[in-house]
Amino acid sequence: MNKMKIEIWSDVMCPFCYIGKRRFEKSLENSSLNDSVEIEWKSFQLNPDLQTDPSIRIDEYLALHKGMPVDQAKALNTQVTQMAAEEGLVYNFDKSVVANSFRAHVLTHFAKKYHKQDEVEELLFQSYFTDGKNIDDIEVLKNLAEKVGLNALEYEDIVAKGTLDDEVKMDINEARQMGVQGVPFFVYDRKYAVSGAQPVELFAQTLEKAFAEWKSTNS
Repeated sequence: MNKMKIEIWSDVMCPFCYIGKRRFEKSLENSSLNDSVEIEWKSFQLNPDLQTDPSIRIDEYLALHKGMPVDQAKALNTQVTQMAAEEGLVYNFDKSVVANSFRAHVLTHFAKKYHKQDEVEELLFQSYFTDGKNIDDIEVLKNLAEKVGLNALEYEDIVAKGTLDDEVKMDINEARQMGVQGVPFFVYDRKYAVSGAQPVELFAQTLEKAFAEWKSTNS
């Protein structure tokens, strides 16, 4: 069955991306269109030059990255934690590992080939924000691959050879060409966009509008 495509640019270490994912999912669940859309996750890196360093606390990293006092960074993370809790998500920033997300994006592209992308995306968010896992650690990522029934050794080989690196970079370049400044960034049928972790109602309105137009030209 032909489906309307929704593309989501996201970074695994972006707290608002996980919140946005939940709100977007609620907009689908509240509609009758869940089976009428195809979702594709696209790669984006908030800080591509970030060096993985488990010895740094996430509050310290945020303070350094944003040029603010650690106390202010901690307060911001507390606010985001409360926002996530309202969506049923558990953020444990005290356990979060400062890690480059590139290998995690490679995993989502690997999963895409086996129609497991959404499952992997969810596990990556959970691993980073809730479980305090190092999402740049190849063993951690291999374990996530196995959890959804993917071949961990095949994924490891892809990372070693850089087989899917260009696909990740293409997503990032495409976002840049579209003028995307931040994530999450949702694109409905290449016509309408929602930027940020917006309220469920906005996602729902955009979904209905985009789908009505898509259906009129694809029926």
